[in-house]
Amino acid sequence: MLDLDSLHAAVAAQGAVARVVIAAHDGSSPREVGAAMLVWADGQSGTIGGGALEWEALGLARAMLTGGGQHLRRVPLGPALGQCCGGAVTVLTEVFDPHHLPRTEAGVFARAVEARERPLAVARIIDRARSQGILPAPHLLQGWFIEPVAQPQRQLWVWGAGHVGRALVNVLAPLPGVQITWVDVAADRFPDVLPMGVQAVPAADAAALVAHAPKAAEHLILTYSHALDLDLCHRLLIHGFARCGLIGSATKWARFRSRLTALGHAPGAIARIDCPIGDPSLGKHPQAIAVGVAGAFLRSHSISHRREGRP
Repeated sequence: MLDLDSLHAAVAAQGAVARVVIAAHDGSSPREVGAAMLVWADGQSGTIGGGALEWEALGLARAMLTGGGQHLRRVPLGPALGQCCGGAVTVLTEVFDPHHLPRTEAGVFARAVEARERPLAVARIIDRARSQGILPAPHLLQGWFIEPVAQPQRQLWVWGAGHVGRALVNVLAPLPGVQITWVDVAADRFPDVLPMGVQAVPAADAAALVAHAPKAAEHLILTYSHALDLDLCHRLLIHGFARCGLIGSATKWARFRSRLTALGHAPGAIARIDCPIGDPSLGKHPQAIAVGVAGAFLRSHSISHRREGRP
């Protein structure tokens, strides 16, 4: 899927940005069709995988930044790059800048990659997206490459920009389909450079922002203050949420359960808050905690999709 917000943010920050996307593959491939990365003069975000494939693609993308344009190439991974995947990958590289950004229709980015007029089949896909809301999977079709524009599937609010909050946001921000709102009590608690696509919200009365969170949002509470943590739990139980996790020990959670009960919350409602979070076997280093929490975050989504019968 095309992450339009991340592309716009990268162009605003870097000027010319090359987007490299897996457009097709035959046999084994290091990444799926639609996997993409953004490349600029001295950096990148995302990955198309494959080691040598990505390294070569980075060089081509940077060489294209000055002149712009578009390049489609089929790469046999074994013969061309000495990789053991055994397949062939078609890579599309396009340069965007403030004057040249994707033009989408009905949530679909469709463009010619082999200089052909728009086929009727492509027009039908766009019409179906417009009239029925059915978005296509990324694929090559009669000389055109078609991608749906990514829409956030999960809204995550991270409360706290301390060591664990920073580690967690850095782990989760690159994931597709995740929109992160990051809250803390002051602007200077956030890093100078935010991960792409993350919205930082400083607020002296951070807990008051609970009222602005979508009821379908997920929350991770990792603030510097137990009092603020408790206030957030209390307000979220009143406001509603999809999921909520709280950092802390079993002792902390026992005290919170008692206090939340005294505030009028039923045991069943309180039990919807997960605490402790993470995987204790990984240790207490901020990055180790973040990896454990991120793993649980991903597993919860996978489990819910399987229950609903979705891919």
